[in-house]
Amino acid sequence: MVAESKVIYFSKPGSQNTEDVFRIAKARARELGVKNIVVASTTGNTAIEAVEFFKGTRVVAVSHSTGFRGPNIQEFSEENRRKVESSGGVVLTATHAFSGLSRAMRKKFKMYLFEEVVANTLRLFGEGTKVACEITIMAADAGLIRTDEDIIAIAGTSRGADTALLLKPVNSEDFFDLRIKEILCKPLF
Repeated sequence: MVAESKVIYFSKPGSQNTEDVFRIAKARARELGVKNIVVASTTGNTAIEAVEFFKGTRVVAVSHSTGFRGPNIQEFSEENRRKVESSGGVVLTATHAFSGLSRAMRKKFKMYLFEEVVANTLRLFGEGTKVACEITIMAADAGLIRTDEDIIAIAGTSRGADTALLLKPVNSEDFFDLRIKEILCKPLF
């Protein structure tokens, strides 16, 4: 069997692509019957946009871990968390799958461990690709998505969204079984 799908490439990364990413992801989710959208959201703004745009589809928003920007700092505001959850979305705040203790080792001992090598390898395809894979694993580990149902993961470079992938999710212990089934859109860079 041969399958063909269209990939959209944006000329520049960044938040100016968010609406197009959502439109592309929504159309493909409808075509395939995808029930879950996993979206990266640092402050909660992209998550709010996602729960409004994807009404009728479950949205799992994955934030930075507390302390990512500094001790005791959580960038995803409580107000935005309430908005997302009151609209039916779920917010996950957890240690990043591709950092955590590996980042501590790099910062303290100037050495890279497996998770950061994986992260940097995925960045060859763009920051959004790395983040989409990472948030999918985090959501699966938290039990917020199933590993036997495809999902669409949306992420970006800095703020907003510029990447959408159709993924077969896995738990972190099964990382090498993660499958990027389709690239729906991403920046050219």
